[in-house]
Amino acid sequence: MNIIRKKLLDSKYFDVALIAIPVVFLLCFSGLPLLYNIIISFQEVSPLSLGDISRPFVGLDNFFIVFEDPDFLLILKNTLVFVLASVFFQFVIAFTIAMIFFKGFPGSDAIRGLFLVPWIMPQLVIGAVWGWMFAGDSGIINYLLMTVGIIDQPIFWLSDFDNSLTSVIIANIWLGIPFNMIMLSVALNDISKETLEAAHVDGANPFQQFFYIIVPLIKVPIISVISLGIIFTLQQFDLFMALTQGGPSNSSNVLQLWSWTASFNEFEFGKGAAISVIILLIMLISCVAYVLCSRNEIE
Repeated sequence: MNIIRKKLLDSKYFDVALIAIPVVFLLCFSGLPLLYNIIISFQEVSPLSLGDISRPFVGLDNFFIVFEDPDFLLILKNTLVFVLASVFFQFVIAFTIAMIFFKGFPGSDAIRGLFLVPWIMPQLVIGAVWGWMFAGDSGIINYLLMTVGIIDQPIFWLSDFDNSLTSVIIANIWLGIPFNMIMLSVALNDISKETLEAAHVDGANPFQQFFYIIVPLIKVPIISVISLGIIFTLQQFDLFMALTQGGPSNSSNVLQLWSWTASFNEFEFGKGAAISVIILLIMLISCVAYVLCSRNEIE
C-alpha cells in the first residue's frame, strides 16, 4: 500500500489529478446544469417533454415572452431595488463595524466571531424569525415602533404593497452584514498601523486617514466585496419564499423567484430558464466589471 501511495505521489500526473478532480466535479454539478438551463431557454418545454432529448427549437421566443409579460418591468425594478439597496446598506454598515473592530477593544476577536452566526444559519430559519418579527399584530418591530411613538397603529409589513419588498430588503441586509464585515476586516488587518501613525503625526485627521489612506489601500477588496454582494443578492431566494412569496400583487417579486414560479408553478420551463439566463447575464456583467476594476487598480 505504501509503495502504491509513494508511486502516486511521485507521479508526474499527480498534480494534474489534483486539478482535474475538482474541475470534473464543477463541470458535472455546476457546468452541466447551467448548460442544460441555457439550452432549454431556446426550446419549447412542457412537463411531458422535459425528459426528452430533442425538443422544438423556438429561438428567442421564450425571452420575448418574458419581455412582453406585463409584470416584467415591475419585477425587474424590484430586482434592481432589492440588489442595490441590499448591497449598499450591507457594505456601509459592515464597513462601519469593521472599522470599529479595526480600532480594537477588549473582547473584539470573540465578538467578531459571533457576527458569523447569521451567515451560517439556514436562510429559511432566518426567514421564519424575521416573519415573526414583521408580524402585523404581534411582531416585535411594530411593538418597538409603537412604543417609541413612531407609528400609531400596526403596519402589516409582509402583506402591504408598499412595505413587502422593504421587509425582505431589511432581512437580507441583516443576513449579508457578517460576510461583508469579515471580508473587510481581513483587508483592514493588512494595513500597517505604522502607516496610520505616520499620517497622524503629519496632521491627518481620522476622516483624512480613512478617505486618503485606508480606502485607497483596500480598493481591490472593496470591489470584490461589492461584486460578491451583487452575485449573492441575485441568488437570494429563501427569504422571499419564507416571507412574502413575491406578494402581494408582485410587489416583492424578483427575477429569481419569478423564474422558480414560472418553472414549477406554471410549468413554463422555457420561460423560467430564460429568466435564469437574464439573471446569469446580470451576474456576468458584475463579474466583468469586477475584473476590469481590479485589473486597473493592480496596474
